[in-house]
Amino acid sequence: MSTSPTRARMTGQMRAARTLVAPSRVLLAAKTAGAAVLAWYLAPLIPFAADEYSYYAPLGVVVSMYPTLADSARSSVQTVLGLAIGIGFGLVAVGLDAAGVPAAVALAGIVAIGVLLGGARALGPGREWIVMAALFVLLIGGRGDPDQFSVSYLVTMAFGIVVGVAVNVLIAPPVFLPYASRRLSELRDTLAARLDEMADAVGAGGVDHDALAASMSELSTMLLTVADEVREADRSLRGNPRGRRQAAAQEENSRRLRALEHVTFFARDLADILGRIPPASAPLRGDARALLAEAVRACRDVVATAPGDRDTTALIETAGAAVEGYLASLEPVDTGIAELAETVTAGVSLRRMIDACRPFA
Repeated sequence: MSTSPTRARMTGQMRAARTLVAPSRVLLAAKTAGAAVLAWYLAPLIPFAADEYSYYAPLGVVVSMYPTLADSARSSVQTVLGLAIGIGFGLVAVGLDAAGVPAAVALAGIVAIGVLLGGARALGPGREWIVMAALFVLLIGGRGDPDQFSVSYLVTMAFGIVVGVAVNVLIAPPVFLPYASRRLSELRDTLAARLDEMADAVGAGGVDHDALAASMSELSTMLLTVADEVREADRSLRGNPRGRRQAAAQEENSRRLRALEHVTFFARDLADILGRIPPASAPLRGDARALLAEAVRACRDVVATAPGDRDTTALIETAGAAVEGYLASLEPVDTGIAELAETVTAGVSLRRMIDACRPFA
């Protein structure tokens, strides 16, 4: 097998580096920077907020900026809710301190309660702000006018959040369907390459089980990453005016992901089976080994075909015939039933792999 853990790590690092300078990421950075400056300049105009706390407006922008509008809206609401809860606890702590309760006790109380509430998953990113807001009110607002600080803190942060969401909506809100489609194609090509490697190993007379396991592990990791990217692309359509008339592309991405998930499962199953078949397996004597390699390559051709390709139906028929030819060549001569079962199961996995691709024929 040509894939190694070192090569897999290098590939992942290169992809991560490209993500940092992707056009969508650069645009998000530019929008966030512009919105932060805009919020900072406009913050002194906010009623009920003191000018000296205007720096919280850019912070509100930062916490509201996400790649998708749906994530921006949800996280913004959750952040404001977390801030409000934290500010409320902070004011309670200030009141306890004014009543003579030791400051250390009040501080410990709001930290402990804030950490407990930080386990509320429904608050999302807002749960991280509960303790912070409470501490700000106690340690900063408590030195002067805690009510004025609390109102200024909440209103200014909320204003920054509104500015951030508005900029995200008005300036090129992203649609990630094309990117998700490209990543699905990369996953398809990687899967086809793994099948090609398996076919070569079978034809050469044996499979390196450890190398094959590492290769399949890399493939599974890639599948999980691409699945997350497809889901993010779906979220990018929610509330997005640029997402209209994208239903067909969204459905195609979903269909491709489901098919590739199934094919990857059967490819892993096939790899596991091939790793257990001895190089001198009796059922694979004669032409059977070459026919198995041919069947794997035929399935590779099906998997590697792009959606909508006119040759898909013919390739599926060819792959099906190759698998049946391989199964027909197996003979249980001088071998145990378990060894024969493994070789038959390899053919069954290939059949199911083909069936997973039939919706695109």
